[in-house]
Amino acid sequence: MDTLTTALKWFASGSGMIAALMVSLDSGRRVTGWGFVIFLASSVAWIAGAALAQDWALGTQNAVLFGINMLGVYRYLIRKKND
Repeated sequence: MDTLTTALKWFASGSGMIAALMVSLDSGRRVTGWGFVIFLASSVAWIAGAALAQDWALGTQNAVLFGINMLGVYRYLIRKKND
């Protein structure tokens, strides 16, 4: 199980960095929205890794971040932009 935990944490870390880059570039609503989708995947991986490692603080933090990232997905990919 240690190998799975390590793989989840590395995936979560790498995908989080990629998502942060996509959001920070501000290359348009679509790119930013997909950055938030990648953040969602990162949060899920962190939650799974935290559960396997019994790190409840990390899991709780990423559960909250998952909700925040869902808001980002809604704002940038689902909601129509008001002009």
